[in-house]
Amino acid sequence: MSTQPTPAPLLIACALGIEHLALRAGDRGGAPVTVQRTGMGPKAADRAVTRLLADPALAGAAVLATGFCAGLAPGMHPGDLVVAEETRDPRGTVPCVGTELLVKELVRTFPGRTVHTGPLTGSDHVVRGPERSDLFATGAIAVDMESAATLLSAVRAGERPVAAVRVVVDAPEHELVRIGTVRGGISAFRVLRSVLPAFFEWHRSLLLPRR
Repeated sequence: MSTQPTPAPLLIACALGIEHLALRAGDRGGAPVTVQRTGMGPKAADRAVTRLLADPALAGAAVLATGFCAGLAPGMHPGDLVVAEETRDPRGTVPCVGTELLVKELVRTFPGRTVHTGPLTGSDHVVRGPERSDLFATGAIAVDMESAATLLSAVRAGERPVAAVRVVVDAPEHELVRIGTVRGGISAFRVLRSVLPAFFEWHRSLLLPRR
């Protein structure tokens, strides 16, 4: 009798309480998954992910960073999705795994909603105004404070698949003063609440033979 390989655990990391609330409210689908709030900022993400992956229960876990982000490209709107091809910050660049599958699943889950792909850059502060243009000029399409630190900490803890998917909460023409207080924040929350099935499909795909 053949046996199916045991899937590695899946760790989904987010920073904010409102992000964690959205993911907890989503469809878990019975998948073996840990959704963890790391706290805000790269240092908090680094500490939390390093500690979590030291637990034998998460040995070899695939890691996916998610939550909200700031769009950098003109024409982006709150509620758009960003699938990182890589994450980058001053400490290094981490290539993401399974980007095409994530895009496919998110397009299927959110028909009519734009899914952007490209580099996702990290920052240690909230990016506003002209700084967006400076970061966009580096080739990045979006910025957040935790994804780059999360993925860098994950791969430093051991070889594993990593990815980052973010929901645009504000963009060059749609800056928000505070997340969740206006329509853009509400739209992003609703999208984040529905992304888990796409993440689970990505996780399941990691068991398939590579061609």
